[in-house]
Amino acid sequence: PIGVLGRKVRQLARVSQDKVADLGSHVDETLHEIRTVQSYGHEEADSVHFSSRVEAVMDAARLRIRYRASLMASVVLLSIVAIILVTWVGALNVLDGSLTAGQLSAFMFYALLVAGGVATISEVIGDIQRAAGATERLIELSRMQSDIKDPESPVDFPAYSKGNVTFSDVSFTYPGDDNLPVFSSLSFDVKAGERVALVGPSGAGKSSVFTLLQRFFDIQQGQTLLDGVPIKDMSLKTLRDQFALVPQESVIFATNVLENVRYGAPEASEDKVIEACKAARAHEFIEALPHGYQTELGERGMRLSGGQKQRISIARAILADRPILLLDEATSALDAVSEHQVKQALDTLMDGKTSLVIAHRLATVVNADRILVLDDGQLVASGSHQELMETNALYREFASLQLFASEANVISQSAS
Repeated sequence: PIGVLGRKVRQLARVSQDKVADLGSHVDETLHEIRTVQSYGHEEADSVHFSSRVEAVMDAARLRIRYRASLMASVVLLSIVAIILVTWVGALNVLDGSLTAGQLSAFMFYALLVAGGVATISEVIGDIQRAAGATERLIELSRMQSDIKDPESPVDFPAYSKGNVTFSDVSFTYPGDDNLPVFSSLSFDVKAGERVALVGPSGAGKSSVFTLLQRFFDIQQGQTLLDGVPIKDMSLKTLRDQFALVPQESVIFATNVLENVRYGAPEASEDKVIEACKAARAHEFIEALPHGYQTELGERGMRLSGGQKQRISIARAILADRPILLLDEATSALDAVSEHQVKQALDTLMDGKTSLVIAHRLATVVNADRILVLDDGQLVASGSHQELMETNALYREFASLQLFASEANVISQSAS
């Protein structure tokens, strides 16, 4: 039994471990990109995917346990046969007088009692302790509550907002960093359909604006409003359904192209996905992949270039069709050809929508309707590119550095 069933148990144990690893990979990926999951309201779909992977783990475990049980049953059966043989030999010894019946009975009784009891207890206690430790941690995690909760009576907000965004006297500090305030009495308005660029040095709070708009954290003072409604009075799903996010580092999940694009709209048809990819200038390179829209992209989209990842991310935002766009400069790490293609896709995406753009390149700033200059958590200037060049020293420094970098890039390309 050990030679035949043991090898099968070992093979199934490997399969079972692979299923557990697949489950762990899914959990790690989802938690690593938790803000993208929440931004697109994908919690329920991920819950379904998680359940299916758990069932796959359980199916593999059941088969492994079935073979292991057969193995143990076979070993026990052989043990019983051995006991019968020993008892038979002992009985012959009793008959010829070399052993008394009491000695034989005592030997068999205590040997079976001690050996069986110790083996059973050691195995069961080990399993119980291991399971108990895991169960306690699982129960602890399952009882954890999010600090960000839905209001008891959410306001009745339309499914598709106009797109007016307001920060009113906002002061904010990340939990645990009480001595490092991010914003201090920050106030600004973004009108529906307006393209607004956020400019400033690292640590000025540009990314935190996006974080607070989607309510990943609650502010300590002031109000953040959407179409005049405080976001704290809205349900989290309704609030986050208003935003489409295109991060600087594109998020690609370990599934096929089709599922990646319709991440923000799981019910979208394949035709709608293709239409969004064409608008994002992604259809051509997707068609060139081995299996087209069914091509598996690998973990973190390892099969795609940076520009291709960005266009997949833009197609996802186009398909989601949210009224407000949050764009963390999507062209800052791309070559000239990819940058041109991504900019065309972004122009399509931003048409008719409220757009907040974290700007790292001058081209993005120049095309914005308005530029907000942030420094040390405060709004220090607001206006067009030309107005700020004339009135704000920080912005002039930003623009001059960008122009210097652009000229240096052109010179290096010409030399090469």
